[in-house]
Amino acid sequence: MKTTGSDRTIYVAIAALVVVFDQLTKLLVDHFMNLHESRLLVDGLLRLTYVQNRGAAFGILSEADLPYQSLLFAVVSLAALGAIAAYAWRLPARSRLPQTALALIMGGALGNLLDRARLGYVIDFVDAYWGVHHWPAFNVADSAISIGVVLLVIDILRQPQAGEAPQPPRVEPGPPTLEQDAGSGRAVVDTSSPVRSE
Repeated sequence: MKTTGSDRTIYVAIAALVVVFDQLTKLLVDHFMNLHESRLLVDGLLRLTYVQNRGAAFGILSEADLPYQSLLFAVVSLAALGAIAAYAWRLPARSRLPQTALALIMGGALGNLLDRARLGYVIDFVDAYWGVHHWPAFNVADSAISIGVVLLVIDILRQPQAGEAPQPPRVEPGPPTLEQDAGSGRAVVDTSSPVRSE
């Protein structure tokens, strides 16, 4: 059965919502906060910190200062988006878990790509920490990508291993039944099930 584009509307909507929410939160941070400003949310755990990330997700290679770094990351993001979109299109629309995971990843990648194309860097602002240990600042797009990857791993782990044949359902033997012989009209006892003697 061929899958139509309308069957995938929900996944397109998920990706679009991620992009909208990601861009809206970044716009609010950029408008109401100064660069490197921090605001406490949960003492000892979470705060907002405005950071401009010129590297990959979670600040990876942000200090690398590679030539044409922003363009390089944009090209890599575009290639990844194309590969993810092609894979998602080949999957059946009824494969809800992997399709949802890919939609989250695509939405997150597109959200960060829009930052790179528009600003030359990505706005990060979620600062999670414990004591003196800080997780690199991230944003809504990074969160969506991380959740999508976790869902993909769950989907892979719950599938049967390669080479394993699916087990047929186990049927418990029932009592013998009387069936009518269509040719002779005689009742025939089905003895395929074991009969327990009293």
